[in-house]
Amino acid sequence: MLFASLPDRVSIYEVSPRDGLQNERTSAPLSDKVRLIEALSSAGLTRIEITSFVSPKWIPQLADADELAEEIEMHHRHPGVTYSALVPNAKGLERAKRAKMEEIAVFLSSSETHNRKNINKTIAATMAAFEETIGPALAAGIRVRAYVSTVWGCPYEGEVDPKRSVAITKKLVEMGCYQVSISDTIGAGTPRQTEKILEMMLAEVPSEKLAMHMHDTRGTALANVIVGLEMGIRTFDASVGGMGGCPYAPGAAGNVATEDLVYMLHGMGVSTGTDLELLVEAGRVAESIVGRNLPGKVHQSGLRSLRA
Repeated sequence: MLFASLPDRVSIYEVSPRDGLQNERTSAPLSDKVRLIEALSSAGLTRIEITSFVSPKWIPQLADADELAEEIEMHHRHPGVTYSALVPNAKGLERAKRAKMEEIAVFLSSSETHNRKNINKTIAATMAAFEETIGPALAAGIRVRAYVSTVWGCPYEGEVDPKRSVAITKKLVEMGCYQVSISDTIGAGTPRQTEKILEMMLAEVPSEKLAMHMHDTRGTALANVIVGLEMGIRTFDASVGGMGGCPYAPGAAGNVATEDLVYMLHGMGVSTGTDLELLVEAGRVAESIVGRNLPGKVHQSGLRSLRA
């Protein structure tokens, strides 16, 4: 029976303050970033990636990471919400520790070319460098999440052998990452491809250790999410309004819009713990910050028509 194995509830990992704003041409003021994070927290999202402790030389849009983390910690922390940040190296980890982050995320690609362009290292060198971040973070009581990019395809190499992604993911779990988010960085995935990738992943990695991070470049993100749901994935990354992209994946659109994902899940009887109306409002906050319409469908159409 179709949809026979749907869960009662899933977890949403919100990435718009980091993944969304880092792709904007101009830097948003600190106050606007706080305003967005406040709106997301108020909507019931309990896992929010707020920034990246990367060098401002590489991502100037997130140059205020230390100040933002301090502002959230001191004045805007919501009970029950985990605020996390991307950490590229040992120096970034030290910044995260000073900011009292309780969770960090590390990242690499399953494509050598994309990894070199994004991180300026080989995959092997990146994995070796994780010894300076994952272990020390865990020793400091900080949980570690990981991203594996270009699992569904690379803008430079085309198809990526899923065996490579599976091996990387398995190693990250062995190193202590509590969850690995496998990413369709360029939004090329189709449901049958997703089924194949997840079959291979789930043969080596427990479902509770996996999340899906689907970009919606070709409009297939939600279809791929349904495949993941049916196969046991219970965490999905999303970005309010569909913000985001990738600086090293030309043409890639943002992540699946949080409000679109929630609308679909709630309509299927799957709880997310979020308030859809407040998510729509958060999407409007995001639009006011970036100064343009965002691609998310639900906040464009609004909820008024649903009550008619």
